[in-house]
Amino acid sequence: MLKGKKSLDKRKSRVRFALKKRANCKLRLSVFRSNNHIYAQIIDDINGVTLTAASTKDKEFKGKKMRVTKESAAEVGKLIATRAVDKNISTVVFDRGCYLFQGRIKALADAAREGGLKF
Repeated sequence: MLKGKKSLDKRKSRVRFALKKRANCKLRLSVFRSNNHIYAQIIDDINGVTLTAASTKDKEFKGKKMRVTKESAAEVGKLIATRAVDKNISTVVFDRGCYLFQGRIKALADAAREGGLKF
């Protein structure tokens, strides 16, 4: 295993442990970003079910050429917020994974907050 990968795994497990400690049985908004796309999903950890999800690969973005930028992350944040509000979900815990809260992750979180999610 590479040294960088090992440190990311440590960070991921540390963040997830702290998150579960604070979550107290709330729903979780999990974010994953790759070089080409960004994904967000709301997860119920008690039942092990994904309640709703959004990404730059969704049909809403098919006509557009989506590059992974802060603007596209913000659009995904708005989309996940509208889908959550449609399912009567208002409060979640934000799970950024091993990523720092800056750039695309911050843009997605801010757009989700504007869309009506509280975390």
